[in-house]
Amino acid sequence: MTNHAKKKPVVLSIGMMAWNEEDSIGTTLESLFRQSIFEKVAPRHEQVEILVLANGCTDRTVPVARELCERMAREHPWADAFSARVIEIPEPGRNNAWNRFVHEFSAIETHFIALMDADIVFHHRDTIYSLMATMERRPHVSATSGRQCKDILFKERKTLWEKLSLRTSEMTATIEGQITGQLYCMRANIARNLLLPRDLSANDDGFFKAAICTDFFSRPLDPSRIATAPDAAHIYEAYLSVKDILNNQKRQMIGQTGVHVLLEYVRKLPPELRRDLAGTLRQHEACDPDWLKRLISLHVRSRPFFWQLFPGILTFRFRRLWKMKGWRKLTHLPAATAGFVVTLIACSRAHRALRRGTTQYWPKPTRQTILSVPPVGAK
Repeated sequence: MTNHAKKKPVVLSIGMMAWNEEDSIGTTLESLFRQSIFEKVAPRHEQVEILVLANGCTDRTVPVARELCERMAREHPWADAFSARVIEIPEPGRNNAWNRFVHEFSAIETHFIALMDADIVFHHRDTIYSLMATMERRPHVSATSGRQCKDILFKERKTLWEKLSLRTSEMTATIEGQITGQLYCMRANIARNLLLPRDLSANDDGFFKAAICTDFFSRPLDPSRIATAPDAAHIYEAYLSVKDILNNQKRQMIGQTGVHVLLEYVRKLPPELRRDLAGTLRQHEACDPDWLKRLISLHVRSRPFFWQLFPGILTFRFRRLWKMKGWRKLTHLPAATAGFVVTLIACSRAHRALRRGTTQYWPKPTRQTILSVPPVGAK
């Protein structure tokens, strides 16, 4: 449902990825509608567009999201500053939903495009506004992300396993120019020159980073083109069971392998095909939907050992550890070591799956808790 503000130009289009999220999407939408972005854009006579992208849902995600969007259109104090609707996409698949949102559903005039998952909540009221405003203030920046906070961060008493999990996240935060896949924002012209191949599983943020930070592979890598927006943070549920951790890492390793193969291929394309990257990849997908799957298969079969899936498998966790300062190198060593063991197991499982031809692997984790919405005004 849309409200009466639909004639105002859209400055920001938000796509919420949802696949069987009936338990969490209501909380996530409530958290989104508490964001300050709506009162910020109202005096500018602009609006925010919210599109819930329900792809392949077989539960009550659609009616739950639709009812809440309709209620907000009636009751929200800044209802004239947004439009909200649910789009049902019959085919499951994040990549297809991403492509259709960016290239088909989002408002043609929007300046910025944001993507978010349907199972997070915001830790700061200004998160969405900060993602957008950072690019408005800094023309050099093409994409923004915020801090991602595991829910266990806010527990008073943490188990040893939870402490290791949090320290792993702290090491990940040392990456320069990082896009957090759960929530990010791009300039619309940048997003619309990107397209996700069907067989690229997870880690699309790595593909985005490589394209954005090299100006579509025409310049040396410049991590400053992706900024961490101040006052932007969201909370998500941490993976804590051994099964969920291993499954998630297997998914990450499959995805990282696909990104590596895709980037190696794209970098060898003629400059004119790299400049129109979305058009080039769209043509590949139309002419041969299995093109990337075949490239991945050839790559994997030429690497007989699982630690050869992509460069840096055996060292990336310790390189992140080395970036820690002072005594933190020592305090975070157990987390890096545990992560290294998990990586070895996950890579071995990913290698076997890829050799069988599996490129799409999206296991649903066991939900431990339902995140709650912080009180209005909470940071």
